[in-house]
Amino acid sequence: MKSRNLRAAFLYRALLGLAVVLPLTSVVADELVSEPRVVPSMPLTITNLQRLGLEANGLIRAEQSKVDAAEAGVISAGAYPNPELEFVGGYNRSRAPGPIPGNSYGAFVSQQIENPFLRIARIGSAEADVEASQAGLDRVRADLAAALRVRAYELLLRQEIANVESGVLDLMKEIRRRVKISVETGETARFELIKAEAEVLTAESRKETALLDAQRARVALIKLTAGALKTDFEISASLLDQEQLPPLEVLRDEVQSVNPDVSRLQAELNSAHLKVDQERAAIIPSLQLKVGQQRDPEFYYNIASLNLQIPLFDRRRGPIAAAVSESEQVRETLEYRRFEISQLLESSWQRMQIAERKVEMFETGIINQAESALRVAQTAYRFGERGLLDVLDAQRVLRSVRADLLQARFEFQSAVAEIHQLRGYYPKEHALK
Repeated sequence: MKSRNLRAAFLYRALLGLAVVLPLTSVVADELVSEPRVVPSMPLTITNLQRLGLEANGLIRAEQSKVDAAEAGVISAGAYPNPELEFVGGYNRSRAPGPIPGNSYGAFVSQQIENPFLRIARIGSAEADVEASQAGLDRVRADLAAALRVRAYELLLRQEIANVESGVLDLMKEIRRRVKISVETGETARFELIKAEAEVLTAESRKETALLDAQRARVALIKLTAGALKTDFEISASLLDQEQLPPLEVLRDEVQSVNPDVSRLQAELNSAHLKVDQERAAIIPSLQLKVGQQRDPEFYYNIASLNLQIPLFDRRRGPIAAAVSESEQVRETLEYRRFEISQLLESSWQRMQIAERKVEMFETGIINQAESALRVAQTAYRFGERGLLDVLDAQRVLRSVRADLLQARFEFQSAVAEIHQLRGYYPKEHALK
């Protein structure tokens, strides 16, 4: 009876354990078998696209490595010379009676006391090199941000052109259908149908070319982001986007002060001037202080010495002249770059103004006139007053005008990107530090 009760208790505990464990194992199994949740890709704004490219592109990391190397150069320039420890030893044996023979030994410590003017100039030159490297990094960032902006709007341009070509293809198919009906009823010669078929084939070819151009623009963006973009990404922007820029007078002053090229050359000029000071300070010699003690069986010698090199024959005229020439070269390059940047700003501003006027001209009159001409030609063709050739000519004019409008909008966005590039603009919130 007792063994039966024990057996029943054991079975009860086993069933209770299974009741607790089985639901947990099923939950774990469901979690292991279930597929990972796919996060849908959201449309990217131009700013988010630039941030993504700045974080993923390897050129940014390469330039950042140059900045790190320049910062390490500051540490090297500020390092003090290490002391030198010297041990000597030997055996003394007298050639005449009197002195006591035996072992002799000594220890000496020497320390170079560096010229402070040379040290200050060397550290300042290294710090200026860091500023130049940082300005070079800012330039690469601004160039990449501008390239991403231009490529993004180029993708939008190609997509809009593909939509235009798709609409033209639909129109040509509709014209072909009507011409085919007219040919079947005997109202139109078969030659008109042949022309309509040729126009449909031409429209299909243009559409395929436009789609291929859009795909190439998409691939170019993926390359600039080092593959961080998915192939099906979307851009949350439009060729109609407007940009609020400061007046031209303000931009002229701003560009001369914040342009990365100007900042880099200015830092290089400061470094070159400090290198001239460094070469001139190198004329003043550094001191070598040496102290120590030497012992032999009879005496103890306490020794102190001061060593310096007298600049008698070499006055460092060659290195000083080379440093001065280098600083003059950098100064001339800086002046020319300032002039070049001012001209680039004027050119980009004029391009933006011309593109803006083109867009206004197309939107206010030319597009409406071309659309009206196509509608009139289609209506006249239905009533037999015009031929198919007139409809095709009106359609070509409208297609050309729409393409010119899209190109003018793209030129406006491209000019804005160039102005941002000259200003050294890039999204700084998520830039690599």
